[in-house]
Amino acid sequence: MKLLAVDSAANLCAACVWDTAAGHELGRSVADIGKGHAERLMATIAEALQAAGADYSELGSLAVSTGPGSFTGVRVGVSTIRGLALALKIPSIGVTTLDAIAAEAGDAFPNRPIMVAIDAGRGELYVALYDAAGKMSYDACVLSFADALAVAVDAAPVVCGTAAEKIAQAAGPLALDTGLATATADIATFARLAALRGPSPHKPAPVYLREPDAKPQSGFILPRSRA
Repeated sequence: MKLLAVDSAANLCAACVWDTAAGHELGRSVADIGKGHAERLMATIAEALQAAGADYSELGSLAVSTGPGSFTGVRVGVSTIRGLALALKIPSIGVTTLDAIAAEAGDAFPNRPIMVAIDAGRGELYVALYDAAGKMSYDACVLSFADALAVAVDAAPVVCGTAAEKIAQAAGPLALDTGLATATADIATFARLAALRGPSPHKPAPVYLREPDAKPQSGFILPRSRA
């Protein structure tokens, strides 16, 4: 079965087609665009399908990065995949950026606890801790840098994510190892994890972990039109 995975939760606009039976990637399209995922994602999907020599009718399932990350990017990816799943009548699977980064770190540092720490703005970090078996042992949340550092010092994990180097430096003589220092993982990792998990009765939903910076104005009333 072919699975299409997309990731627009961070700076990348990425898609790949994964062969779930053989366990390998068939084709991909990845661009570091920063912003503008809404305008670029469908073209990226089309490029990945073309690279894989496949079309929508051959897909058996879909996967999407559910964040945390860019509020707009996460929303674009999740809504696109949910719409495609409805149109194609196939299941969709959500994978968080934290899980995907941790999985890549687990491949590079087997049998080690993994901490993922991604810059979230406002001086805060998105953080999750995984034990040596890859199971989440500290639930995904938003922490101050000081609190995230305390978690790292206590668990002595391999630290990954955009804040990895800062945490490792602040830990001083503890000499923490660092892994993937980015805001998201390779698109094939999302596909691989989704294939391993399989369909869920729950539709993918954005993982924001906190409220967005921009909020609707309160008390705003449209003026009445005069006849």
